Amino acid sequence: MRCPFCGESETKVIDSRLAHDGDQVRRRRECTSCSDRFTTYEYPELILPRVVKGSGSREQFSEEKLRTGITRALEKRPVKTEMIEEAINRIKHQLIVAGEREVKSNKIGKLVLEELNNLDVVAYIRFASVYLDFKDSDSFRELLESIEKSPSVELKKHQIPLLPDEED
Repeated sequence: MRCPFCGESETKVIDSRLAHDGDQVRRRRECTSCSDRFTTYEYPELILPRVVKGSGSREQFSEEKLRTGITRALEKRPVKTEMIEEAINRIKHQLIVAGEREVKSNKIGKLVLEELNNLDVVAYIRFASVYLDFKDSDSFRELLESIEKSPSVELKKHQIPLLPDEED
């Protein structure tokens, strides 16, 4: 690691510890030339798949696009920023764990819908209206009827699984 103060390429690690819930390693380093100390952070580089758009074009996955879409759907809704970040991290985690080099954009859209359905029904409807490309009020009505038939998020949280391997 090169010293940010004098540019010397030789530094020594004087302390290492886990940071950010164990997702990073914080290292305290000292330059062997000028003796100045500095901190570095090490984290795993996880590669997200490329996104295949509906048109067939491909682009790099953009966390910022994902965040913008979710935030726009949740605009003026009572959902904490931490909950939004957790949802974004769950989506990214699912994409990484899948191990695919490419993923269709509609798969990402479905993951977003799942997360929004658990966060806020109004945001879910907002996102679905754009993602599913609603053309008329009948499309909204059908979605609302399907939501009314399914158990609420709060009810799902308190529901006991009927089978041992069944999860939330």
